[in-house]
Amino acid sequence: MGMPCQVNSLLKLKPTQGYPDVLQVGQHHTVAKAGYRIFPLDVPLCLVDEHWLAHADIIIQKLTWVDQTTHLTFIITRLYDQAFAVK
Repeated sequence: MGMPCQVNSLLKLKPTQGYPDVLQVGQHHTVAKAGYRIFPLDVPLCLVDEHWLAHADIIIQKLTWVDQTTHLTFIITRLYDQAFAVK
């Protein structure tokens, strides 16, 4: 018996999952995503919206798994001058 999980190299969020209304460097956010997910910690990752546009770099500082949900705490470290498509 195994544990289903995904390995992610960016953080894609919908507004219903906690995508920030306003992006500001230094802001901390806590979000939840369904399922068990593995993310790199303490390294910059792209923050991507529901349309697959990257807007900022974030660093995930905390990851916990509870009841088949991944809870993340991250900080915004850099805003891009212009959003770009990652898919």
